[in-house]
Amino acid sequence: MAELTNLESKLGEVVGLAMAAQEAGQKVAKLAQEDGNDELVGTLERMRGEAKETEVRGTEVAGTFEGKKTAILDEAREVKQKAQEMMKTYLDQASDSLDGFEFLTMAEAGEVGHWEILGTLNRRAAKSEVSELVSWALPIQQRHLETVRKASLELASEEDPNETSS
Repeated sequence: MAELTNLESKLGEVVGLAMAAQEAGQKVAKLAQEDGNDELVGTLERMRGEAKETEVRGTEVAGTFEGKKTAILDEAREVKQKAQEMMKTYLDQASDSLDGFEFLTMAEAGEVGHWEILGTLNRRAAKSEVSELVSWALPIQQRHLETVRKASLELASEEDPNETSS
């Protein structure tokens, strides 16, 4: 397997997080649907579509690294698997919409951080394809973070603070 630079590895990570975000969005949408939050389901569907587009664009950029696409995508799959394990640990059978959106808040914050790091690494590497990808994806990730943060707070405001948790 080809050895990856820090930039190439970070690209793999953001692609892997985009892959994982699609599954997380589907899982949390199911929780929201079970709780009757149809508006949140629609929001999550839009976010899943954007995560899929991010995966596609990131994969295209991975192909611009001579002889490294397979290794970058292997890194992406490894990151996706780690993220899936975290989700399975955090969201169990008793989870509700609020739990799901709390998880997404952590996940989206991580994605924003990874995209910012990729952009920082690329300042010195100066790969135009990476720069264009970051310029496109970072605002979307920032919006996703703000969306799930607001939804988490809205769901929390509907909770009875004195009710015992199960």
